[in-house]
Amino acid sequence: MDQYKVDFHIHTCYSDGQATPTAIVKNAKELDYDIIAITDHDGVDGVKEALIAGEAVGLKVVPGIELATETEEGIGLHILGYYFDMGNEALKETLQILTERRNRRNERLIKVLNEMGYHISLEDLRKHQPNNFIGKPVIARTLTAKGYLDDPKDAFKEGEFLGSKQARAIRKEKLHTEEAIELINEAGGIAVLAHPIQTRGIGEIDSLEFYMNIDTIIGRLKKQGLKGLECYHPDQNDGQTLKFIELAEKYHLHITRGSDFHGKNFIKAEVTVDI
Repeated sequence: MDQYKVDFHIHTCYSDGQATPTAIVKNAKELDYDIIAITDHDGVDGVKEALIAGEAVGLKVVPGIELATETEEGIGLHILGYYFDMGNEALKETLQILTERRNRRNERLIKVLNEMGYHISLEDLRKHQPNNFIGKPVIARTLTAKGYLDDPKDAFKEGEFLGSKQARAIRKEKLHTEEAIELINEAGGIAVLAHPIQTRGIGEIDSLEFYMNIDTIIGRLKKQGLKGLECYHPDQNDGQTLKFIELAEKYHLHITRGSDFHGKNFIKAEVTVDI
């Protein structure tokens, strides 16, 4: 069986990553990757640049996306999509709606942070993210640049900044999980459940309750059109990876691997376990 070096979960500066698609492609080629996928949040603008760069250096680039979703029970899940038609009208319309929802959320977050004494503006945020995608990591990096934080990760501490009660009460309306899967499938793509270990509200991680509930969720998503499971992810250790591989095999799902890279230099991307 042929073996390929792949990374199917990469974010660029076109969403909340910090590196350009071209730089990521060049780094991936230097690292001898065979295939990578650009999976920016709620958008595909970075894919176009990556495809051109991939063709130039001889690296296969897969069109991808990551959609934040919510189940009927209110469980947050991220759905990755691959190999879809980027020109699909339903997809384009949905991405525009998601952009508008995010912009409204950001306006409210900026107001809350200003009321807390942290003076940032939309203009400040755009200095750190020129491609108009403003996610919470961008806000965290801006707070750090303005001297309110030493590390962007501190912005998410419980009770502080974006982890404060006021900020956490401001939520962007998400797609329903089934809707996201259908959207990807209708655009000719493959829908995959991202980083299942990050699923919250279904029991303590690694507990029997957690695995029973994630099994139920994956089984239901399979019936709704899910085609794959991200079994390899930096947040998942070898034991967890094996459990997710077992679930993927149980439901006949594709097994994917991704670094979930958001940084400045892809050469420093966090690696996954290797079973």
